[in-house]
Amino acid sequence: MTTHAPQTAQAVTLPASLDEAVAALTAMPAAVPVAGGTDLMAAVNKGQLRPAGLVGLGRINEIRGWQYQDGHALLGAGLTHARMGRPDFAALIPALAAAARAAGPPQIRNAGTLGGNVVTAAPTGDSLPVLAALEADLIVLGPLGSREIPVSHLLAGRDLLAPGELVGFVRVPLLHAPQVFLKATGRTGPARATASVAVVLDPARRGVRCAVGAVAPMPLRPLEAERWIASLVDWDNDRGLAPEALTAFGEYVAAACIPDPQGGEQLPPAVLHLRRTVAALARRALGRALA
Repeated sequence: MTTHAPQTAQAVTLPASLDEAVAALTAMPAAVPVAGGTDLMAAVNKGQLRPAGLVGLGRINEIRGWQYQDGHALLGAGLTHARMGRPDFAALIPALAAAARAAGPPQIRNAGTLGGNVVTAAPTGDSLPVLAALEADLIVLGPLGSREIPVSHLLAGRDLLAPGELVGFVRVPLLHAPQVFLKATGRTGPARATASVAVVLDPARRGVRCAVGAVAPMPLRPLEAERWIASLVDWDNDRGLAPEALTAFGEYVAAACIPDPQGGEQLPPAVLHLRRTVAALARRALGRALA
């Protein structure tokens, strides 16, 4: 598999269906499912992971597309970032398409998958704040059948995958409303986020949802800031907000996600800069969504 990691995998299985994948994982509890491998193989090459076996998911066609289900989109975990970045998908879930287009260089977008981004749960995963803001759920398949868990529960460690289980689908509500994803990186071009923000409008519930990524081990939801700004939006007319309200929202979000230290101490300059970055991203994202 790689010259950098000899004796990495003793067995490789290539199932053609989700049922076969679950059976393979059940038979080999120490095996690791792999789709694009953009994170897994990096960990293997660094010596951070030595899987006893691999279950390749690349031949399972049922998780490479999406379908509509009761006002939701049922997204296959095998959807690549490149596929989600296309215009037809962007018309369906704009913020997730924007996150997919920002996920990295072409070779990463062509290989990396939605399910891999979720299960790897790297703090800088671009799709994660979008899924958190959309309040998406995971369809998990295993030897005992299927079950549904919120994405946020998996990312927070409140509900982990059991042996033999894998993520088959991501269930996302179709809000048919503006949504925006923005991220800041440490350099020009595709790169890992130093901070990212997803803002989603929910006109039916007169709500604003916001999630901040990359500044903590999991996406953060500033719920009080969401409720405050939603109470100021003129939902019955043009949904306009004064520039001062947008600025205040950005600062509210940033302070909630990167609070001041206790005891009256000052934030280090780098952390203060990060908080200002989050404030700017949140302000711009909400402004674009309302526009």
